[in-house]
Amino acid sequence: MTHNDKSNMTIIGGTRGLGKWFAEHLKNDFNIRITSRDESSGKPVAEEIGVEYSNNNIEAIKDADIIVFSVPIEHMVETIREVAPHAPEGSLLMDVTSVKTEPAEALKKYAPENAEILPCHPMFGPRVPTLKRQIIILTPIENRSPKWLPRVKDYLDKTDCEVVITTPNEHDKYMSIVQGLTHFSYISLASTIRKLNINVKESRNFSSPVYTIMLDMVSRVVYQNPYLYYSIQKNNLETSNAREALIKESIYLSNLIEGGKEDDFVKSIVESAKHLDDHEDALARSDKAISMLTQKSNVLAKSIGKEVGLKHQHSENVHMGIVKEVGSKNVILETGNNDEICFKLSNVDIMSENEVFEWKKDNLQLENFNLSVLLPSKCDEKYLLEMFRNIEPVIDVELIDVYNGEQIDDSQTSYTFHYTVFEREEKDYVEEFIEGIGGTIRK
Repeated sequence: MTHNDKSNMTIIGGTRGLGKWFAEHLKNDFNIRITSRDESSGKPVAEEIGVEYSNNNIEAIKDADIIVFSVPIEHMVETIREVAPHAPEGSLLMDVTSVKTEPAEALKKYAPENAEILPCHPMFGPRVPTLKRQIIILTPIENRSPKWLPRVKDYLDKTDCEVVITTPNEHDKYMSIVQGLTHFSYISLASTIRKLNINVKESRNFSSPVYTIMLDMVSRVVYQNPYLYYSIQKNNLETSNAREALIKESIYLSNLIEGGKEDDFVKSIVESAKHLDDHEDALARSDKAISMLTQKSNVLAKSIGKEVGLKHQHSENVHMGIVKEVGSKNVILETGNNDEICFKLSNVDIMSENEVFEWKKDNLQLENFNLSVLLPSKCDEKYLLEMFRNIEPVIDVELIDVYNGEQIDDSQTSYTFHYTVFEREEKDYVEEFIEGIGGTIRK
């Protein structure tokens, strides 16, 4: 690795998923090396993100200050057993799996006494754009990270992460609910809807905001890595208790309904409501989520007849056009040559005025003009340029000539500007503006 003032970090299994995400987002702060068994697929990934690559885990950690294990849960203990004994003195070993008890035990057992260990669980996936405001759970083992724990925590604090410190056992207990029970519930809902043979697309025409949000969250889970969800269910032993409790309670509540026991059913809901704290905050957050469903259509409805820029969330392609029609789920844009394109609102983001401006500047063929104008000689060139930049159609401007000479009154100076606009027709607007402030255009 390149030796400088950065720490050396080796990410075991860093060619995909969260390991790749960390390599991409931490490469400016650390000297990163990633590993995988398959060089034909791993090396191109390393070249793509600009980090080092190795297909030998033992060789890859020989000069590492930090070793991060980012492999599937079912392979984590085996990988730690293979690699950890070779960790350099004073180094830090971390894992980033969503189950903590077994990896923590493996790190304790196989890491050298002269190295430190710090099991870790980032509470986000590789789709997030930044570490800012993300939750990272650290589960330090007593007396096994005296040097590195404060350093890691300080680094995460400076990146605006929310750091939670707990024990591996306590982590797995809460994760059996936060992840295990949540995922299992959503996967069960998706499976039930499928077996009931419900046309999901058609059902959205009848949907309430709560149903829409629920369906989107269910989709978010089932569209991602199913093997990961199985591993979380299987490897966190606490989730078995959570699943059994959910199934038992579902049967109990169903029997109350079938048996006509309204009072008992209502009592169960009321008691559950009391147990769920911060109900006002929950209502406020859910209200905000519901309002977001209609925000795009409301904004675009006010822009009918005006130009907007839409960026597709998946392809990131940008589409410019005049808003022609807006519905609850779709928007129709008129683009060049009177073509029309229909977009799902859920698939596009509305670009800000500044984003539209920058996109046009980088992607459209611009029009360039020179303009010579007579203005009072006492004008300050700095303020003239500032004034010219603030003319609405103007993109860029520079002052290319200042002239005092024959045929020009002593009280005036000829200033020649070179400026850029998006469309040729905007030249007339610029000249009318200059004449409107008292300038005389030299033909």
